[in-house]
Amino acid sequence: MAKARALDKRRKSIRNIRKITRTMELIATASFKRAMDRANAAAAYTRRVSALVANLARLGLDTTHPLLEARPEPRRAVMLVLSANRGLCGGHNAGVLRAGLAHWKDLTATIPDVQLEIAGKRGISGFRFRGIQPTQSFTHFDDRPAYAEVELLANRYMEACITGRLDRFDVVYTKFESMSRMYPVVETLLPLSAMQEVEEAAVTMGQSQYEFLPSAESILEELIPMSFKTKLFKCFLDAAVTEQIARMMAMKAATENADTMISNLTMTYNRARQGQITNEILEVISGAEALN
Repeated sequence: MAKARALDKRRKSIRNIRKITRTMELIATASFKRAMDRANAAAAYTRRVSALVANLARLGLDTTHPLLEARPEPRRAVMLVLSANRGLCGGHNAGVLRAGLAHWKDLTATIPDVQLEIAGKRGISGFRFRGIQPTQSFTHFDDRPAYAEVELLANRYMEACITGRLDRFDVVYTKFESMSRMYPVVETLLPLSAMQEVEEAAVTMGQSQYEFLPSAESILEELIPMSFKTKLFKCFLDAAVTEQIARMMAMKAATENADTMISNLTMTYNRARQGQITNEILEVISGAEALN
């Protein structure tokens, strides 16, 4: 039977680890609540902007915009992967990496010029480990991404698309729907598809009851870039909230496993200590009998 001192030392070590996992669980829970509130608010805003763009598109306006132009044979594409800067969040980063690697192979097989951009240290190291160097990498996005920072990226992608230097823009991230439903997805954000907007809003939007000043066309010219920016920002928010949920669940499971291990070690320690005490009593009794 293992020595009681070694068991007690191991039990203390696991207790120290449990303190760390419990603290990380509480921090992730607090961060998750803030991130979920931002994600829910952005989701409602994004849906409303998309519905308004769809309603304008359903009016039959003869509006042309570079962000809406279909590119049947794209030659230049950008794939943006949204991962985490830290680990200890279960399979969050692994799922994004698997989806990103699979989509990267598909893009490079069909499009001549494909650039890879990655946000998050885990995604950067994961692709570099497989011999894929990103064109650009970002590590300043944390669990509270700022709209101004995302807008800078969005403006760069839109400018490249308008000038013809970009035909397709894809984002790989973990989509958030609820606490129990989140999964890695690949979404094509550029070019924007007016038909998709109509399909998304067809259920909720009826015939237009708006009056537009100065004109619906001018309003649509402003709403199209706004729609892309809000969608990209929503992707960053989803990536942030799913990371915190994954870390919260992983740390909770680690804390529960630590509790189980401590309980088992305590039982083993008590048995070992009981055995040692019994042996000491027997030695005392044997010594006393030998003296007699």
